[in-house]
Amino acid sequence: MTNIKQLQEEILTLKKKNDVIILAHYYQPIQIQEIADFLGDSLGLSRTAKEKANTEYIIFAGVDFMAETASIINQDKHVLIPNYESCCPMAAFLTPEMVKEFKQKYPEFPAVVYVNSTAAVKAESDICCTSSNAVKIVEKIRKDFDSNAVLFGPDANLADYAEQISSIKCIKMPENGHCYVHSQITVDDIKSVKKKYPNAKLMVHPECIRDVRELSDFVGSTSKMYNFAKESPSEVNEFIVGTEVGLLERMAQDFPNKAFYTAKEKLICHNMKKHNLELIKYVLEHLDDKKHEVKVPFEIAKRAIKPIEKMLEYS
Repeated sequence: MTNIKQLQEEILTLKKKNDVIILAHYYQPIQIQEIADFLGDSLGLSRTAKEKANTEYIIFAGVDFMAETASIINQDKHVLIPNYESCCPMAAFLTPEMVKEFKQKYPEFPAVVYVNSTAAVKAESDICCTSSNAVKIVEKIRKDFDSNAVLFGPDANLADYAEQISSIKCIKMPENGHCYVHSQITVDDIKSVKKKYPNAKLMVHPECIRDVRELSDFVGSTSKMYNFAKESPSEVNEFIVGTEVGLLERMAQDFPNKAFYTAKEKLICHNMKKHNLELIKYVLEHLDDKKHEVKVPFEIAKRAIKPIEKMLEYS
């Protein structure tokens, strides 16, 4: 069996030979993070896809909506996903038809759509947001529309967080949209882990429920949690991490003098973990294998790029 180090070296050689950029989300297995050109959260990778993806082929180790966003921004490039079954269950909570229905019911309110949504849903929105900029986006778009509320989907917990911090009403599209990783963390989980590690700072993702967020020392996106750990003073060296285990693994590797504990066992996004080194190598050897290409139809991309560009402009 080919060992991990050998596979990584083969991938790096193929990547250089074929002039391919690999983007990877923080939730990817650590061995994939190690061979990526760029790591980040949704916003960071969206920016990278727009500003730094100067190759004909982009391999995106993330879930489908992320690869779609890269395709929307880079219509002249080939965006490839190693495992085409890597999808985001949260995105399935919101359909384009639902956005249209909400906009018909509340025509005076702008529709804010989380990037964790399909390209077709983005095309029906007024602006996109990520977990790192949701509050800022809600505040700015509400002011632009001179409205006292916004429509927000598909994550109900992120909508609640944006409403809590901004004091602007966020009407949830739909009421029950959620991330199955973050929404499973309970108050009892937090109390238990804090009892075990009383000196650790608790940081959680805004996709967690409000009761969990309110017990935390820091609420933020994956990149903001990373920076919180990175920039904490030396005497703050223990952290409880309330997000997918991939970020914990990244921080443990980058900050060996600090200790990281998961807020709950098995905080794993199984869809993110569907990629592996073997698949990435296969894609690099078969760049024209269409079943791995994510191509958003031009008509949808033309409409979806506007709310994405507005998000990037406002961020």
